[in-house]
Amino acid sequence: MAAPKHVAPAAVRPVEKRICRAGVESRLGSRRAAYAAVARRPLRAYRKPGRAAFARFERLNANGVANVFGVVGVVKARSCRPTWYRAQLPMRPNGAIGWIRARDVWLGRVRTRIEIDVSAKRLTFFRNGRRVLRATIAVGAPATPTPTGRFYVNQRLIPVDKSGPFGPGAIGISAFSNVLTGWTQGGPVAIHGTNEPWSIGHPVSNGCIRLPNPVLRRLFGAVPAGTPVIIRA
Repeated sequence: MAAPKHVAPAAVRPVEKRICRAGVESRLGSRRAAYAAVARRPLRAYRKPGRAAFARFERLNANGVANVFGVVGVVKARSCRPTWYRAQLPMRPNGAIGWIRARDVWLGRVRTRIEIDVSAKRLTFFRNGRRVLRATIAVGAPATPTPTGRFYVNQRLIPVDKSGPFGPGAIGISAFSNVLTGWTQGGPVAIHGTNEPWSIGHPVSNGCIRLPNPVLRRLFGAVPAGTPVIIRA
């Protein structure tokens, strides 16, 4: 057997000492990856770290699903241990932001993203920054428009009646209707199927995004909680 070919060792880089600026926020997330925090216990949200709380969340939401928050920033201790996360909150007003304690949540990374163009009635789904699905949708009627902004997936629900108005599933997002404030749970918005396939491509919903049921099934299985959802007019 021939003698093994000699391979020169790679240059050894000096180990960089990690230095964390205690108490200084670092941004989290990009177009390819985002971060989500799942509640470990009941928790509070604060305007600023250590200040008075302005909102409280149970471990489970009204549907019995763990509360999830879209994380956009982190503050660490001198040891580099996270102490606070700046997070999107599933509450009114749309786009609400608060600080939550790192010890109260589990942090995870997601590599999916949903973009919705209301005027074009189009949904596009990305994984690792690459487009993997595009579909025509139904959007809110003029009197009950789909809200625009930056949201995230906070729950996935399977209806008891899969032949009903939500089809085989609903992907709940952190947005609320701007007009249906008296609805159950405050008028939350979701991406869901439909029992009215004729409605796809039209502005007819109460603010939710409707997909053809076969497309909804595909998206439902591919979208984890925490996935960013960007809705543009």
